[in-house]
Amino acid sequence: MPDKKNVAFVTGGYSTEAVISYKSAITIENNLDRDKYNIYKIDITPQGWWYETGDQKTAVDRNDFTISRGDKKIKFDAVFIGIHGTPGEDGKLQGYFDLMNLPYTSCDAATSALTFNKRYTVAVAAFAGIGVAKSLHLFKHTSIDNTEILKRLQLPVFVKPNNGGSSIGMSKVSKGEDLAAALEKAFKEDLLNKASENFDEAVTRKGAHIMPDLFLSRGVCYLDKGDPQTAKKEFLAELDEASELPYSEGQQEALIAGYYNLAVAEERRGHSKEALSWIKLAEEEQDKLGRTVLPEITTARQKLESTAPTLP
Repeated sequence: MPDKKNVAFVTGGYSTEAVISYKSAITIENNLDRDKYNIYKIDITPQGWWYETGDQKTAVDRNDFTISRGDKKIKFDAVFIGIHGTPGEDGKLQGYFDLMNLPYTSCDAATSALTFNKRYTVAVAAFAGIGVAKSLHLFKHTSIDNTEILKRLQLPVFVKPNNGGSSIGMSKVSKGEDLAAALEKAFKEDLLNKASENFDEAVTRKGAHIMPDLFLSRGVCYLDKGDPQTAKKEFLAELDEASELPYSEGQQEALIAGYYNLAVAEERRGHSKEALSWIKLAEEEQDKLGRTVLPEITTARQKLESTAPTLP
């Protein structure tokens, strides 16, 4: 019997749609045939590309898309792309795998990049004579009055971010009075994704500079995306950066912000005990500083104590 092929199953992603990727991953893993293939799940995140098995976490060598297990280097025969959003749907990973000469599931880089942009897709399809629904391409800085939109389009309409999948930031609008909220939701999602990309690039370029605020901002962005688990990692990184600051007052301010936001992240994860521990640290650090940096800390601590009276 011939040796089984090594297949990399990639999941995760860089956008808010990563949460959808992880949900899809469960179904995909349950249906991949392990009698025919050696399956290696690769988690692609803004913090790195990882192969995880049990408690072990191995970084992917992006120079040739391989992983090392002990003294053995594992090369892949093919890639199963299971990522919603960037970089799995917009051609970026496809272009990378083309350079690696690795076959992969899904369409090629050019087609992926085109179809990820909804406006380009509609334009190309219409040019080819394919019937498409009437649509408008809206920009935040040159918005059209909602009344004008409703004159041009017929309800119900779907509102989506132009660059993104169809799961996050999408709304079906059946009543005219709901249009404004749907547009704001789509624009916010697009803005969050752009902010994430800029923060990720800034982290890779910061070098030896000590920038706790960068990790703090990136964590807040993940909170806004509804991903408190990743936000927690960013806030912990902010604490590490803060410990390197050369002046004590700036360090204390950064610690207060980091502790407070860790409390917010833990509360959103449903971990009230951990949230209370972090908010107490923030309050203690603010008392040491001798002035108020975040006035809401005491109120937040009291709220946590009142909702979880049995906590120490």
